[in-house]
Amino acid sequence: MPKRTERLPMPTQPADERIENFEEVNLGFTADLAQAEAKRCIQCKKPKCVEGCPVNVKIPEFIAQIVEGEYVEAGRILKETNNLPAICGRVCPQEEQCEKLCILGKRGEPVAIGRLERFAADCEREQGGDMTVERPSRPGKVAIVGSGPAGLTCAADLAIRGFDVTMFEALHAPGGVLMYGIPEFRLPKQIVQTEVNYVLSLGVTLEKNVIIGRTLTIDDLFKQGFQAVFLGTGAGLPKFMNIPGENLNGVYSANEWLTRVNLMKAYDFPCWDTPVKPGSRVAVVGGGNVAMDAVRCARRLGAEKASIVYRRSRQEMPARAEEVEHAEHEGIEFHMLTNPLRVLGDDKGWVTGMECIRMELGEPDASGRRRPVPIEGSEFIMPVDIAVMALGTSPNPIVATTTTGLDTERWGGLIADETGLTSRPGVWAGGDAVTGAATVIEAMGAGKKAAEAIACYLETL
Repeated sequence: MPKRTERLPMPTQPADERIENFEEVNLGFTADLAQAEAKRCIQCKKPKCVEGCPVNVKIPEFIAQIVEGEYVEAGRILKETNNLPAICGRVCPQEEQCEKLCILGKRGEPVAIGRLERFAADCEREQGGDMTVERPSRPGKVAIVGSGPAGLTCAADLAIRGFDVTMFEALHAPGGVLMYGIPEFRLPKQIVQTEVNYVLSLGVTLEKNVIIGRTLTIDDLFKQGFQAVFLGTGAGLPKFMNIPGENLNGVYSANEWLTRVNLMKAYDFPCWDTPVKPGSRVAVVGGGNVAMDAVRCARRLGAEKASIVYRRSRQEMPARAEEVEHAEHEGIEFHMLTNPLRVLGDDKGWVTGMECIRMELGEPDASGRRRPVPIEGSEFIMPVDIAVMALGTSPNPIVATTTTGLDTERWGGLIADETGLTSRPGVWAGGDAVTGAATVIEAMGAGKKAAEAIACYLETL
């Protein structure tokens, strides 16, 4: 067994096997590995790791239970503050949050908190049985718009407090970006469904196929007797480069690409009838986690060459290091310091290539990263038959444009204070709808803060 100071690696599917399937890449800790890793925790008297968690998970406490072999109890401790621990243990950027503040990281590697969270949550899910929560009954009716991580967290926290909570989802399956955005090989849909079922077991009512702003408006919700509304509508409006050729067949936004692959199960064609054209040469433009998800899906769909095209260098990529490493192991090609100028097509309107230009890095821009500058005369043609634009997203304007008194930023984000309260009385918002595309755990933290504020508000009515 490795020394106490060494962080244990996560077992994974071999790369040559996993590119042939959509099964989970990270296999999770065994009990022996979990215990060995948990014993690295020195149980600080004033743990900084908790300060780095947006939902304030009791990290030393749940890790201590793993050391004692009480795995289900560790999972129950997680659920005292985190309603979606099996999800967070898989997709949260722990390296930038709780693990970043772990004291062991000052001289070595931090405790693998995220991997231990996943282990404990999976044990509780598989072995814990009934997780019935005693709920009081309080007056107050709340509408939650959106069933992504912000909405699920807000709904669960309010339901636990005893309020009447109804969650409205525009799609035919709950989970938001957890369901349609993150691929099966990173976050199995059965895990999402189980976590959603737990939230529903708390007494939350789910209404699917309801588009707030179209099927019903915010005003309609208040007329129906809801006293408070939480908007967790996410950021589902894709961005494009606005270059020539983006309207050609074979050009996708990452949103459409991933939704078809995940929610519509395009990877299982012809068993499911909503395929994407797999393509033999796929280029994904972007350098974030969504870009990594899209290009790794392309590889699994049979692309002979799947590439990332990114205008900055590897150092500036916002994607998690683990996801980039997994992509590299899976044979993904990286074209760094490269920017598309136009998409090329044939006489039938299908993509045949991209004209790109080489870039170099100049002075830092507003993001703090060095600004990419085109190198004159470095244009070249990259042969591709599928192009996926993974350039970020912004909030869908449907709710804002159909709700009076709801102020927004110029870029579309809902304006809300630190509790999530918007400019419209009785309406709160949180997650990507406010911040733009961010992390699952940050959205959950916003949902938790809003639930606290909504509960206080309802108690004054």
